[in-house]
Amino acid sequence: MYANENARALAQKIENGTAKVGIIGLGYVGLPLALAFAEDGLSVLGFDVDQRKIDAIEAGECYIDHLDGGRIKIATESGRFGATTDFGRLGEPDAILICVPTPLTRQREPDMRYVENAAREIQPCLRTGQVVILESTTYPGTTDGLLRDVLEESGLRCGEDFFLAFSPEREDPGNPDYGTTTIPKVLGGVDETSGDLAEALYSRAIESTVKVSSARAAEASKLTENIFRAVNIALVNELKIVYDAMDIDVWEVLDAAETKPFGFMRFNPGPGWGGHCIPLDPFYLAWKAREFGQPTRFIELAGEVNVDMPEFVLHKLNLALNDHNKPVRGSRVLVLGLAYKKDISDPRESPAFEIIDGLLKLGAEVEYHDPHVPQAPKMRTWPDLPAMRSVELTSDQLKSADAVLIVTDHSDVDYDAVLENAHLIIDTRGIYRGENEKVVKA
Repeated sequence: MYANENARALAQKIENGTAKVGIIGLGYVGLPLALAFAEDGLSVLGFDVDQRKIDAIEAGECYIDHLDGGRIKIATESGRFGATTDFGRLGEPDAILICVPTPLTRQREPDMRYVENAAREIQPCLRTGQVVILESTTYPGTTDGLLRDVLEESGLRCGEDFFLAFSPEREDPGNPDYGTTTIPKVLGGVDETSGDLAEALYSRAIESTVKVSSARAAEASKLTENIFRAVNIALVNELKIVYDAMDIDVWEVLDAAETKPFGFMRFNPGPGWGGHCIPLDPFYLAWKAREFGQPTRFIELAGEVNVDMPEFVLHKLNLALNDHNKPVRGSRVLVLGLAYKKDISDPRESPAFEIIDGLLKLGAEVEYHDPHVPQAPKMRTWPDLPAMRSVELTSDQLKSADAVLIVTDHSDVDYDAVLENAHLIIDTRGIYRGENEKVVKA
């Protein structure tokens, strides 16, 4: 099947289970992937710059709440999974998977330093017979451009000495129906051999693979998935603003529209977009499209609508407090939810941070409650926010707040108690249906 001797040798290792997998980045993407390969019987070596993660893994402990910590303990005790901060060991794995962040700069342009840093860590250790696979969401051309260029500085040639592919992560933290091994894995090689090797590797641990013609097609597929969501979220957010001006409940409208058994797919409005993909990916494609002189008006408009949602929420809160003869300055606001979506602990790019920042700048006193995020982490986007810890959600806390602002609709919050004890509720998630004098929908 493989004309190339290096490819044949690697394919044989993958087939007989002796291939060693290296994973750079042991976060929400890398750690579940490492466990999947280890549970398949392959030897896995994880790499991360955070010593705390390495220590936790070596102790058999889990730092991601939706993962079963027992899986880490079993994998490490079996000897199939280890972790290190020593990137000098990148020559050991036969396959290296890159699972690092791809954020935006303040100018909303791709920040590729983490991918480039990973490539530069690999380059001096790169050897013949290795396959490198990028999982980080990015613009088309990253894998066969930036990544390939850095790796070939080693003197080795892609497609001959080493192999290179892209396979986008599709993690959905907290999803009870789909996990790492059951979500179909899209992949594409810089060349056909690289694609075949990546498919052989993932087929060991993932139930279904979807091989496309190139790394660029695979990169574009991930952007398309998330841009689809971003555009539709922007649509319902804009409808929320329009219907609010008309005194129409957008949640009632969506409930009715959803009864149509064809031609309608429901998306819900909210206080803004969040997570590690949807707020970022549209801007990656828009940035790359400019290189080809192609406008992305639809995508950029959706981005503008979603970016503006926290400001809309703050405006509604300001008006509501004004109706209660209270200024925002000096008012005590209790924010419910810091995570970017319900029932998970992941706060990345959560609109809660922008809302809290806006409240503090307006002079409000802010506390938050989130059963999944006991302490607000330092965020790249909001580095100057003060240290905060989740407060207990008691009747006294609710009664002492001038306003309770629901940002994340966690399932294990007693919303009946919130309604009973709070003076004013700003509901951005459609928790309360119908009319209630305490509730303002935002």
